[in-house]
Amino acid sequence: MTLLTASAAERSEAVKALGRGIGFDDVGIAAPGPHPEMDLFAEWLEKGYHGQMQYMHRHRRRRREPQRVLPGLKAVIMAALDYNTDHTLSVDAGADPERGWISRYAWGDDYHTVMEPMLQGWCEELSARAPGHRFVHYVDHGPVLEKVYARYAGLGWMGKHTNIIHPQRGSWFFLAAILTDLELAADSAVVDHCGSCTACLDACPTQAFVAPYVLDASRCISYLTIELDGDIPASLQDAVGGNVYGCDICQDVCPWNRKPAPDGHPAFQPRDGLVAPRLDALAALDDDMFAETFADSPIARRGRAGLQHAVGVARGDRS
Repeated sequence: MTLLTASAAERSEAVKALGRGIGFDDVGIAAPGPHPEMDLFAEWLEKGYHGQMQYMHRHRRRRREPQRVLPGLKAVIMAALDYNTDHTLSVDAGADPERGWISRYAWGDDYHTVMEPMLQGWCEELSARAPGHRFVHYVDHGPVLEKVYARYAGLGWMGKHTNIIHPQRGSWFFLAAILTDLELAADSAVVDHCGSCTACLDACPTQAFVAPYVLDASRCISYLTIELDGDIPASLQDAVGGNVYGCDICQDVCPWNRKPAPDGHPAFQPRDGLVAPRLDALAALDDDMFAETFADSPIARRGRAGLQHAVGVARGDRS
């Protein structure tokens, strides 16, 4: 069926049906903007909250002006893929000095390798149904403000912890974007339901939230254990605690994540030993063992040296 003879609303419904048929858990359409949050992103960069993530600063204009990425941009297709699993939350795991914590999104396969083929197939089908139009897809590696578009695509609201929250599925999902010059009908933004709750802000061990909805990434445990090039600052090591790759605390304490939620894609089920892993086992990994354990895992990109520095911090090797 060609999309070119359909109305914008009919095209949107067809696009969503295709995405869900490929395996995405939710799909929505956002207008290109500009949206108010794009100015907030510029302020966030100016305050240095991006830390060492210079790629965010380099591509700041393209993030705020997506037409620079795709001239003639008419719509942003946003997709969500759940990764929640029926396993304990970090805040419920109990304090065990012999065990650390890996963020639940990294327990299984790398989401890039799972989602990229899905997006590629989706875009090929869209191109076949709308010849002459372009579809450019990204999984968090392109100059796209995914969370902003996810909100305006109706996939959820931006929580005070800066993650997108869906009223039924919480915040345990990955986002992907498709930019297109095909005219589509946009969905409505989701109303903020955080209310007066500050659980996520109060629970952050490193006090990375300078205000509701504002994260100083340079203090975030996920940044410190994944993105930071170099050692975790001594002043933050006690607060990082047993987190050796990422952090789930702000999401774990969120009331919207306490609701029953379906398990995500099978590829995101935890590999053996990665839920509250033993620190001595992680410390003992040599290069070959690390490569085997974390093949096709997000942790592979961090590298053995980066992981083992965080393991040393978790074991009390304070510098």
